Amino acid sequence: MTYPLEPSYELGFRFRKILVPIDGSESSLKALDLAVDLAKRYGSKITVIHVKTPSSKLSKNILDKARRRVENKGLPVSFKEVEVDYNTSSISKEILDEIIDGGYDLVVLGARGMTVSEELNIGSVATSVVLNAPTTVIVVR
Repeated sequence: MTYPLEPSYELGFRFRKILVPIDGSESSLKALDLAVDLAKRYGSKITVIHVKTPSSKLSKNILDKARRRVENKGLPVSFKEVEVDYNTSSISKEILDEIIDGGYDLVVLGARGMTVSEELNIGSVATSVVLNAPTTVIVVR
């Protein structure tokens, strides 16, 4: 089998809108780096979402960290912040709602967030998104 010398951009039509959930963890920022690389190659639009808890005071810092990570990359990146109400929702539900409402073609997220246990290969939010998302999900370790 021979491969073409020029890259194929068929994937560009499949990954027009990319959602990147972040929580400030290193794996979520690595996911953002991958999404930026994909967007450069395929002309995708990126939206970064942070679902904050009601008691979180670090939310602004997390979004600022993500902004600094993508500045000077030459890509327009949108940022969203959503506050979860644990009486009616969860972090993964808020992410899944955004995937559906935003019509995203791809989700790129970190395997583990701010989970304390390093024995886990994949966290509960990533597991829930992978199992329930109606679109392609890439998990970054």
